[in-house]
Amino acid sequence: MKFTLSWLKTWLETDASLEDILTTLSAIGLEVEGVENRADTLAPFVIAQVIEALPHPNADRLRACRVDVGDGVERSVVCGAPNARTGLRVVFAPPGAFVPGSGITLKIGEIRGVKSEGMLTSFSELGLEGDGEGIIELPADAPVGARYAKWAGLDEPAIEIAVTPNRGDALSVRGVARDLAAAGLGMLKPFAPAPIAGSGASAVVWHNSFPEACPWVLGRTVRHVKNTESPDWLKQRLESVGLRPINTLADITNFFTHDLGRPLHVFDADKIAGGFLELRRGNGESFTGLHGKEVQAGAEDCIIADAAGAQSLAGIVGGEATGCDEATTSVFIECALFDRVRITQTGQRTGIVSDARQRFERGIDSQLMPQALDAATAMVIELCGGEASEISEAGARPDWSRTAKLRFARIRSFGGSDIGPDEAVASLERLGFGVRARDAASVTLAVPSWRNDVAQPPALDQADVPGAAQAAIGAAEIEPEVDLIEEVLRLKGMDAIPPVSLPVEGLIQAPIYTPKQARTALARRVLAARGLLEAVTFSFLDHETAALFGDAPESLRLANPIAADLDQMRPTALATLSLAAARNVARGFGDLGLFEIGPAYAADTSQALAAAGLRLGETPLSALAPARKFDALDAKADAIAVLGALGVPMEGVTTTPGGASFYHPGQCGTLRQGPKTILAAFGTLHPALCARLDLPLGAVAFEIFLDAIAEPKRRKKAAPVLPAFQPIRRDFAFLVSAGTPAETLLRAAKGAERNLITQVALFDRYQGKGVPEGQVSLAIAVTIQPVEKSFSETELDAISAKIVAEVGKKTGGVLRG
Repeated sequence: MKFTLSWLKTWLETDASLEDILTTLSAIGLEVEGVENRADTLAPFVIAQVIEALPHPNADRLRACRVDVGDGVERSVVCGAPNARTGLRVVFAPPGAFVPGSGITLKIGEIRGVKSEGMLTSFSELGLEGDGEGIIELPADAPVGARYAKWAGLDEPAIEIAVTPNRGDALSVRGVARDLAAAGLGMLKPFAPAPIAGSGASAVVWHNSFPEACPWVLGRTVRHVKNTESPDWLKQRLESVGLRPINTLADITNFFTHDLGRPLHVFDADKIAGGFLELRRGNGESFTGLHGKEVQAGAEDCIIADAAGAQSLAGIVGGEATGCDEATTSVFIECALFDRVRITQTGQRTGIVSDARQRFERGIDSQLMPQALDAATAMVIELCGGEASEISEAGARPDWSRTAKLRFARIRSFGGSDIGPDEAVASLERLGFGVRARDAASVTLAVPSWRNDVAQPPALDQADVPGAAQAAIGAAEIEPEVDLIEEVLRLKGMDAIPPVSLPVEGLIQAPIYTPKQARTALARRVLAARGLLEAVTFSFLDHETAALFGDAPESLRLANPIAADLDQMRPTALATLSLAAARNVARGFGDLGLFEIGPAYAADTSQALAAAGLRLGETPLSALAPARKFDALDAKADAIAVLGALGVPMEGVTTTPGGASFYHPGQCGTLRQGPKTILAAFGTLHPALCARLDLPLGAVAFEIFLDAIAEPKRRKKAAPVLPAFQPIRRDFAFLVSAGTPAETLLRAAKGAERNLITQVALFDRYQGKGVPEGQVSLAIAVTIQPVEKSFSETELDAISAKIVAEVGKKTGGVLRG
């Protein structure tokens, strides 16, 4: 919301300084985002007169001008504007001036042999709204030599504030003035426009076939108007808030949108077919909006139509066909109350953002309509002439009667402030709340019609949501009082609330992380230490890509996605990680590793937390080993590293081949704890998937299902038992079938003498010359730890024999000769 200081003072009678106003605005919750005084930027620019404009002797499209800037010295200026002509009053930029619209600082120069000592500027070059095709044309009475900013009324600060979604009343200059007056910074001027006594019936009448979207609408015709350029004061008001003046009728509606927060629309009455306007549902028809783009309205959208079809998207944007221009002689003024939820939904569907939409979807003053229509009619007659008709009306004035109760003790217990009852009631009365009843403990107040955020029932129908009815009862009991407490506190100033430390429950700090959170943080550190970069991606993506990673059921489709290509919840974080990796590959980053810890969604809409990772390309260059392409075992190693760090007993984890459909069927597997619990999956991504997503072949990935990892059992830590004897290592090489998993052999060797064998590790795999076809040599290192005594060679041979026998029994393997 943007306004100038002079505009604010049309509603606020105050002697407060600009600094006091800015401080108070932020203190009462209308945060100041910026203050701009364009006079500072436009200080060098002065009003000048073109004494003579002749064709440039060496250029067809340039003109050589002699310019009077009011100091008695003529300047030579070369200008390329088509409207540069003798006698024109213009805006002159001297050498050394910074031109904000083009970002250049002027210097004296020579253009094709003619000296140029400045610049004649356009609106766009000054950073102002207006015609940028030619230089600015000023009235003949504009004073030569005067500062342009001061003459144009641009020498005052423009204040921009942030307005929260619940404060529709603050999207108006009068609403801001009301808040400042309530905070003690002056007095709010009254708004009481004289009623307009219309003569004769309106040439256009209302029909309402969609009262759910528009419960009440007013309008009247003003005949014999003359629609010209707006007066300077009106143009300056609009330009000061960044709006481009169009014509008087359109500018009047824009003025009231910002001044009173009351959006209006004007139709050229002579362009309306059938003599009526109907509020109805759209049926797929389209029209060109005043923003120059095609608008298509569906069955849930409210349109304003005449006998020829749709002419406006109600409450959002008008239609070009019935817009007012310089030929307009009869105008129909629309003043309507639209349902805020339907406006929001239509705005989201169409993507159209307008000043009217911003105000309707936050809620406007439903009782202001007759006065606003009279005020707008009076301004139309004052500036354009004409004669007003009687009002055409459809629907009925909505009943506005809401109350809220405030218990004075709650200001202290809930709000933490010592504001007394009299001060609290007085501040609420200054905001427009009316006292219905009061006693020593509480006050009951009537809520003003412009405060849609206080004691407001739910805007959305949630009858089908479990528990919504009970929640609504609780909200109706609690929220009105909380709303009043907020108003009392903010008008006093949030900085006036004394700071209070949180209570200390004990000397020993409780754990910050839950076990699940601690596990997640540890997994994140392990993956980062292994060279993977953490990515944060959306939990939703397009339906077609989601289907590549498994099921994409309708239960996971979004009813109201933020974008058309983000309409499906992801079945795995690998889906969005793959898209992120593909974008990196497209930009030349082919060797990378990414990981993400986030949710994945099942068909029953439940979600599970998983750590997913993806590696592409080759291992980093190293002096110790040549670079090689990543393979499925690299992904397995990542998963095992995380599981081990999280305290999973790895001796109980088994690897089984196979996995999800998006993995290569022969290069993937799962890590299990027991027959049912799947801890992780890993593998090479399917070639067809890589082709669809423009990923290089051989990309490997893993998923660690963090929710499946059981919390480690808490045991009392005992002193470690340090063996008195040195461990002994013995190596074995077994010939086994090529299809035998190495893990089966390792488990068999470990199980041969569990109390003595502490570790078994695979250190070589060989297949080729000297090994029978269909077999493979697996070499393992077995660590034997004596406990009570040192072993003799005979005892070690007996342990070795047990290892060979157990391996032969479980795998069919024999010692390699």
